[in-house]
Amino acid sequence: MMKKFVPFIVFCFGCQICLATPVRVTYIIDGDTFVGDILLADKAEVMSVKVRLRNVDTPELHGACESETRRAEYAKQRLGELIPVGSTVEIKNVKNDKYAGRIDANVYDSANRDIGQVLIKEKVGRAYNGGKRKSWCE
Repeated sequence: MMKKFVPFIVFCFGCQICLATPVRVTYIIDGDTFVGDILLADKAEVMSVKVRLRNVDTPELHGACESETRRAEYAKQRLGELIPVGSTVEIKNVKNDKYAGRIDANVYDSANRDIGQVLIKEKVGRAYNGGKRKSWCE
């Protein structure tokens, strides 16, 4: 099976990824972003994609203060517990992210929980709808 990374993948006119799409988690980047593999329609190739959880913000690993960095490490760990490497999640409401090569999506686990909402409920992350992010150092 050939694996490729496609930097721009979301053109939502007739595209299978616009609907609920299974993704196998391959790497946790930080508390709100992971890398996953999508089996393409021909089932002969796998596309690797960076997925940012929609509507949630977690602290940055290279934070502005020690407190943010510690919280970011915990957020990354917690995301890895919720969607472990090797598990399959479902992505919905996929849109291109502001950074090339990354998409924004709602991510659901096998129990159909919105992982972003779980992080918010657990106070690991906070609601985010774009724009300027609040500091984690306050």
